[in-house]
Amino acid sequence: MSNTYPPSLQLHIDGEWIDVEDRDVHHVVNPSTGKTISDLPKASKADLDRALDAAKRAFPIWRDTPVAARAAILHKAADLMRERAPEIGRMMTAEQGKPVGQATGEVTASAAMFDVMAEEAKRCYGRVLVRPTGQNSFVKYQPVGPVAAFSPWNFPVYTPARKLAPALAAGCSIILKPAEETPASPIEMIRCLLDAGLPAGTAQVVFGDPSEVSSHLIASDIIRKISFTGSVPVGRHLMKLATENMQRTTMELGGHAPVLVFDDCDLDKALDLLAMQKYRNAGQVCVSPTRFYVQSGIYEKFANEFTKRAEKVQVGDGFGDNIDMGPLANPRRPEAMEKLISDAKAKGATVRLGGEAMDSDGYFYRPTVLTDVPLQADIMSNEPFGPVAAMRPFDTLDEAIEQANRLPLGLAAYAFTNSLRTANIVGDMVEAGMVAINNLTVSPGDAPFGGVKQSGHGSEDGPDGLKAYMVTKAIHQS
Repeated sequence: MSNTYPPSLQLHIDGEWIDVEDRDVHHVVNPSTGKTISDLPKASKADLDRALDAAKRAFPIWRDTPVAARAAILHKAADLMRERAPEIGRMMTAEQGKPVGQATGEVTASAAMFDVMAEEAKRCYGRVLVRPTGQNSFVKYQPVGPVAAFSPWNFPVYTPARKLAPALAAGCSIILKPAEETPASPIEMIRCLLDAGLPAGTAQVVFGDPSEVSSHLIASDIIRKISFTGSVPVGRHLMKLATENMQRTTMELGGHAPVLVFDDCDLDKALDLLAMQKYRNAGQVCVSPTRFYVQSGIYEKFANEFTKRAEKVQVGDGFGDNIDMGPLANPRRPEAMEKLISDAKAKGATVRLGGEAMDSDGYFYRPTVLTDVPLQADIMSNEPFGPVAAMRPFDTLDEAIEQANRLPLGLAAYAFTNSLRTANIVGDMVEAGMVAINNLTVSPGDAPFGGVKQSGHGSEDGPDGLKAYMVTKAIHQS
């Protein structure tokens, strides 16, 4: 692999790397400069049909490969990812913008996901039921079949890894469609799998118009499982398509994470963690802390100290030294920030910091802190997916729980308190798939990752994530 971003990219179908040739092209743009850096071929319908046929033919071969052999390939792919992480990370920075250290860390974290799933597959035990002498009943788990997986641009390697690793560990073949904005780094992950010995057709990567690709793949009765990470409207649309063939779905549809900061917490610890996490990946994280509800007695101090920390966030090209935050992913994101912040200001919010795009060729936006944000402001109901912290005070525990649960979303939630009683109530009563108390860890790899309400259904990661790619079968024998 070269240290430079490849000038042209490829699809991978049925064991073959496929160039642009006469296909339509997507121009990949570096968000730090706004300039095109590569051309990406879009899969034709014939390409997609070929990918479906290859996945169908590869599935029984991979399904019948002993689990230890599957695990060995995944472990070897993980080793290759760690070895190549610096170069893959640089590709990710060029196409997505995040600082190169964070990008490299994402690749190594993705490698760890392959290791986790390789071992989970070995421990996917069934069970034997109690029956009279001469009879047996047992339960076993089998791979669901060929999978279609769709992933977004904010974590170009880690989110696809969350789909590739469990699907392959379970014994499924898979067609992956990553985001067209960030293609090179997931392509290199596929290359690691192939170089580790994954059979042709078992994992394929395609790109194209998202609606056309998803509609074509899901319409095929070859596909038995769909995994999607993205917006609620698109998730709803894909679920409707999946009903035609009764395909199983895992949907991670984003959130609008509340943060409950109680006056008995370790305030310095909370501030240090939250200010760092809020601006990670420019706030373009589905579990990013966003709605800050702070108890009245410490509200002003929290807002002031948080703002001081946010002022220190270094924004710039991800290849620069000591950069904490890169650009937003595309020109639509700064426009979305402007609209939400203008609305909040008009409805009474105070801009403590930022609130504007930076003067540059790229899509940079200043770290922003809004205080006294009214509930009527759009940003309190619509996920900004950007570097904006929206704060307002609360008085009682009941009020905090009510505010945390007021939206139809429920992916991640956070709370900071030294009261065991408060922590227990928050853990029980907040409507979210993941709740972190006095920390910000919601995706450790061996625990389920997923949401409730309109944030989706199903789990990724850990044993739950593996079983999402399997069917349960009961066998009764006399």
